Amino acid sequence: MQAMLRRRCGSTIRVLSSALSLACLITSLHAHAETTLYVANVGGSNEQLYRQKVIPPFEKAHDVKIVYVAGNSSDTLAKLQAQKGHQQINVAVMDDGPMYQAMQLGLCAKVDDAPVMKDLYPLARLGPTAVGVGMVATGIAYNEQAFRKLGLPAPGSWQVLTDKRLKGKLGVPPITNTYGLHTLVMLARLNGGGEKNIDPGFNAMTKQVAPDVLSWAPTPGEMDGLMQAGDVILAPYGSGRAVALQNTGFPLKFVYPKEGGVALQVAACAVAENAQPRLSQEFIQYLLSPQVQAMQAEAIGLGPVNKTVKLTPEVAARVPYGPDQVSKLTAMDWTTINQHRTEWTERWNRSVER
Repeated sequence: MQAMLRRRCGSTIRVLSSALSLACLITSLHAHAETTLYVANVGGSNEQLYRQKVIPPFEKAHDVKIVYVAGNSSDTLAKLQAQKGHQQINVAVMDDGPMYQAMQLGLCAKVDDAPVMKDLYPLARLGPTAVGVGMVATGIAYNEQAFRKLGLPAPGSWQVLTDKRLKGKLGVPPITNTYGLHTLVMLARLNGGGEKNIDPGFNAMTKQVAPDVLSWAPTPGEMDGLMQAGDVILAPYGSGRAVALQNTGFPLKFVYPKEGGVALQVAACAVAENAQPRLSQEFIQYLLSPQVQAMQAEAIGLGPVNKTVKLTPEVAARVPYGPDQVSKLTAMDWTTINQHRTEWTERWNRSVER
């Protein structure tokens, strides 16, 4: 009888032990599922940098699993709109234009205050619900060698786009390209208008610039090709694209026009009503830390928005860096632009690229 009781007790203990182990496993899996952070950002070199260097330290420090959701800014914005009320993305990283749309649509939560926020350039504070985490600049790039041969002075203003000596040698991206949109707004500002009065920009573009344009190359790669072939010797350019072409040995010079280069920011926001609000805010603060800002500058050409970041001279030459260069950048009124962009695009197609 005692032997039978011992066997029954042992069996009961084993059953209880198995049940306890299963419960622990379920609890562990549940806890793991609750500590997954979904971060949306572009693919390519950005994704490589994040997966290899940015994400692992944060995962270790916060005991969290980060899932990288790759897609361009328009894709991410569409996902946020489609998932509203049932968000699967926790942190969204997008270009400033789509980010302003996300802010206007109420898709972003208020940015938490934190010590690192005091170290940012004012330009990085896009609004109460999003913050810049890196920037490039739109300015003017020209073939230094070709300019010397033609005896042309180095350009220093957006006004150079109206210089008749560049007829047939000028490249301008279309309005569907951010560089082209920036150019239209800067021409409007030069002529007494701006985002809220775009007519002077269209007048200048249609009458003074368009007749001299050789190509409305829609992609940076196509503009690079035209530059390398010597067909185009001046065009609005992004600082990062300019560096890529300079690295091939091509004599391209990038300038910040005296009226201001345009800041093209990459911005981040914690998605409104997402399942990990605290971790989302902490991840954004981590992206603003000097170590991540320096990694971005070196690996993907994003100028730091944190003014305490120290870069080597080699890296600093490749990105907008330091108070002097950042002070030469101007921001766009994306709220106004996004309200009128479809209308402007239709007008551009009718009157500029005819």
